[in-house]
Amino acid sequence: MINIKDKSFRIGTAITLFMLFIVLLGLFWTPYDPNAMNAAERMAKPSMGHLLGTDNFGRDIFSRVVQGTGATFLIALCSVSIGLFAGLVIGGLTGYCGGWVDEVLMRLNDTLTAFPSLLLALVLIAVFHTGKYNVILALGVLFTPTFARIVRMEVARQKALDYVRNAKLMGVKDMRILFVHIMPNILPVLLSTVAIGFNNAVLAEASMSYLGLGVQPPDPSLGRMLNEAQAYLSRAPWYAMSAGLAIILLVLGFGLLSDGLGGEGHA
Repeated sequence: MINIKDKSFRIGTAITLFMLFIVLLGLFWTPYDPNAMNAAERMAKPSMGHLLGTDNFGRDIFSRVVQGTGATFLIALCSVSIGLFAGLVIGGLTGYCGGWVDEVLMRLNDTLTAFPSLLLALVLIAVFHTGKYNVILALGVLFTPTFARIVRMEVARQKALDYVRNAKLMGVKDMRILFVHIMPNILPVLLSTVAIGFNNAVLAEASMSYLGLGVQPPDPSLGRMLNEAQAYLSRAPWYAMSAGLAIILLVLGFGLLSDGLGGEGHA
C-alpha cells in the first residue's frame, strides 16, 4: 500500500505532475516553432518575448526545452515499457516453470547484467545506429534484466501460496494461473522499480543525446542542448541552465517517487 503522507512521495508526485504538464503542453502548444531560426535574436536574454532566452541560432529556448522534455519523457516511457513487458514474460516463465527454462533464460539475463549498463547501451546504438527509436530499443533491452530478476523472485514466492495451489487443484491451466492470477499480485511490487527505471532512462537518454547518439538535430533534445550550450556558458548561462534544470527536475521527481514507493513497498 502506498503511503500518500510520505514526504518523498508527495514531493516526487508534485514534481512529476508538473513535468508531465510541461510534456502535455508541448503536444498542443509552444510559443514559437522550436526549430525556427532568427539570426536577429541570437543569444537574446530571457524576457517577456522569450521566457528562457534564445540560443546561438536565435531559436526560442523555452519552446525547445518543452519539446525536448517531451522527447525525453517519451523515450523513457517506451523504453521502460519494453523492459517491463519483456521482464514480465521472462521473469514469469522462469519463476513459474523453473527447470531448463529457468536455467537458459536466466543465464542469458545474467550475461546482459554482466555488462556495464551505459557501455551496453552504446554498443547497441553502434549496432542499430543513432536515432530516437534505436535509443528506445537499446534502453528497453538494457532494462529487461532488472525487471526479469524481480519478477522471477516474486512469481516463485507467489507460486508457493495457497491460492495458486487451489487454482491447480481446480484444474486451471498454468498460463492462466501465471498471467491472470499471479501477475496482478506482483505489479504493485514493481512500482518503485518502474520509477527507478524512468530515472535511469532519463539520464541515459540525456547522456546519449549529449554524445550525439540520441535524438538527432534539428529535433530538440535536452542532452544535445547541454552539449551545444557548453561553448556559451559565460555569454549565455541561461542556455545550459534551462536544459539542465529540466533534466534535474525529471530525475528528481522520479527519484523521490521511487524513494516514497520503495520505502513503503520494502517495509
